[in-house]
Amino acid sequence: MKFVVFDTETTSLDKPFCYNIGYVIADENGEIYAQKDFVVEQIWHNLPLFSTAYYAEKRPIYVDRMRKHLVIMNKFGYICQEMKRDFRKFEVEKAFAYNSSFDEKVFDFNCDWFKCINPFEEIEISDIRGFVCNFLIDENYRNFCEKNERFTDTGNYSTTAETIFQFICNNNEFEEEHTALSDSKIELQILYYCSQKGAKISQNYPVLRSVKREVEKTLTLITKEKDELFFNFRNMTISKNRTKIILK
Repeated sequence: MKFVVFDTETTSLDKPFCYNIGYVIADENGEIYAQKDFVVEQIWHNLPLFSTAYYAEKRPIYVDRMRKHLVIMNKFGYICQEMKRDFRKFEVEKAFAYNSSFDEKVFDFNCDWFKCINPFEEIEISDIRGFVCNFLIDENYRNFCEKNERFTDTGNYSTTAETIFQFICNNNEFEEEHTALSDSKIELQILYYCSQKGAKISQNYPVLRSVKREVEKTLTLITKEKDELFFNFRNMTISKNRTKIILK
């Protein structure tokens, strides 16, 4: 089965105007059929809008690659047309993205804004994070996160593409480039790694909202006689109004 792994870079999360689209078309055996990288002309030339992008400082990277003809600038509608042609040419049956709900939102928003056909309207999109959550998160991965302090802001285990790729390559210094084609290539390798662990690319797997991390905490109780009693628990939750403590 042939499939596409794609990524987008946008100006924001709420109104995700897309300035960079990249994708790789491959099959389950590891053969690569096409890989392309586009800069969206309408957003690129709108400097006030582009400057609001989180990774706006990467603009020189795109300039250099466009000069070398590694990245093509075109209008969003034409890019969608070329994607659709490639999907037909290589008989793409499925699409993948990391945290795909966002990338789906990007195409829905921009196709509506620019009044063009969505290239994914007839192709199912699956989230690579579902494959990761079901086939890669094990004791070895948790130990990797503990050793390298890869946690979310809420204290759970990180499952970003960057952290996952660091783990599978055993390179905790790897940094995701956050350009569309480069990130698509990383995500393709993550997908292949999950398939080696038993995941079937033709299937879908549920995405966990977070990978929970349990840390031993100490609860101190002070008696009326001012004696202190200490109890250790793997999981402890205190309600917002502090009237209830749940211990596990």
